[in-house]
Amino acid sequence: MKGALLAEWTKLRTSPGTWWLLAGVVAATIGLSAGAAAAISCRGECAADLTKVSLTGVQLGQAVVAILAVLAIGNEYSNGMVRVSLAAVPRRTRLLLAKAVVTSAVVLAAAVLGVAGSVLTGHLLLPAHGFLWRPAVGSVLYLELIALLSLGVATAARQPATAVGIVLGLLYAWPVVARVVTDPTWSRRLEQIGPMSAGTAVQATRDLASLPIAPWSGLGVLSLWALAGMLAGWLLLLRRDA
Repeated sequence: MKGALLAEWTKLRTSPGTWWLLAGVVAATIGLSAGAAAAISCRGECAADLTKVSLTGVQLGQAVVAILAVLAIGNEYSNGMVRVSLAAVPRRTRLLLAKAVVTSAVVLAAAVLGVAGSVLTGHLLLPAHGFLWRPAVGSVLYLELIALLSLGVATAARQPATAVGIVLGLLYAWPVVARVVTDPTWSRRLEQIGPMSAGTAVQATRDLASLPIAPWSGLGVLSLWALAGMLAGWLLLLRRDA
């Protein structure tokens, strides 16, 4: 397993664009969070959930995370290098597990920097904003789960463009569909099972009773999405030829 991890780390760090994408995760997360915080004007009591506002950038940073995770295996299918990888690591489960560990590790570093920067920016731009561990830690875990979901989908789809389209559709199109559904019950159910609408509930600190789903339960829903994505990718990786 150690050799597989080292090989995946070497491939990821030498892949064109990896470091730019990691920087993009940090920049996108902090940048959008700063913009959202700067747009809030609160005097005295503020009706907005300032903690969640300061973490708004996670909704943009996740797109870069998805692209990074998709390319971690999608590039190999595009250029045929997956055959070399499977020749070097014949046990396909080990290969996918090594990719998941290495991808999660680099995304974790970028997520911590991005979320920490967003929280700090929130403190500077929103003096009334107080720090809470759950939204911050939950946001880091959220980005990690998005990476695993994306890696699993990319393993199943093989084509990077297709995989990115599927993941971004799940993240951004699902909430739109939930809002346009006229039936309140079904709209709420869609929000409860949507990967982004459920997962980002972990950032909320106010009016928790009115949320479609509880914070940690929402992150649990996203965990199921990530598990389903990885399971689908793993099964198809085992059954199909390279």
